[in-house]
Amino acid sequence: MQIEEVRDLPLAGAKLVVYRRFLDDRGYFTETYRRTDFDKLAPVLGLKSFEPAQINESRSAAGVVRGLHFQYDPPQGKLVRLLYGRGADLSLDVRRGSPTYGRMLMVDMTLDPKSGLGQWIWLPPGLAHGNFYLEDSAIEYICDAPYNPAGEAGLNPLDPGFDLGLCREDLRESFLKLAARGPIVSPRDLQGLSWADWQKDPRAPLIV
Repeated sequence: MQIEEVRDLPLAGAKLVVYRRFLDDRGYFTETYRRTDFDKLAPVLGLKSFEPAQINESRSAAGVVRGLHFQYDPPQGKLVRLLYGRGADLSLDVRRGSPTYGRMLMVDMTLDPKSGLGQWIWLPPGLAHGNFYLEDSAIEYICDAPYNPAGEAGLNPLDPGFDLGLCREDLRESFLKLAARGPIVSPRDLQGLSWADWQKDPRAPLIV
C-alpha cells in the first residue's frame, strides 16, 4: 500500500489518508490496506496499533441519509472509504473536553474513478458517524473493535441543533437541501437523540 500523505481534518484526531492507485488502459490496481503500512501509520492516527476487528460494506440509494452512530463500549474507531457513487461523510464530535466538542464535519468522499489516488477517512472513537448520498453509492469501513449493540448510541442526523460551522459550504448546502426535500432515513435513525438531549444523557460523560 503506497500512502501518499495524511492530512488533518478539522475535527480533533480525524485524518484523511491518501493512497496511490496504479492506472493503465484497463483501469487501476491498488492495495487499500496493508497491515505493515498501517502499523507504521498507527502513531500518526493517535494509536499504538491498528487491528481490524470488522469490515463492513453499505450500499445506499440516492437521497439516503444514515447515522449518526457511535459505539462507546468498546470504543470503536473507523476507516471509511467510498467504493462508488457520490456522497459525503458526516461526523460529530461527542467527546467531552475535546476542542471540537459538539461540532459536525462533512467530508466529500467522491473521487473520479480515473484518479490516481484513493482515500480513507479515519474517525477516532468518540465521533458519531453517518453519511448522505446524492447518487446510488456504496462505502466500506474497517472498525478496530467489534460491533456491540448494547454499547452503541445514536443521534438523529436531521436534528437542526448541530453546529455546522466547520462544514464546507457546498456540502452543507447540499445536505440542507436534501433534508428539506425529505431524505430517506430509517425509523431507527429518526428516533435518535437530539444534540440537546444527548448532552443530558447519563452516558454522555462516558465519551471522553
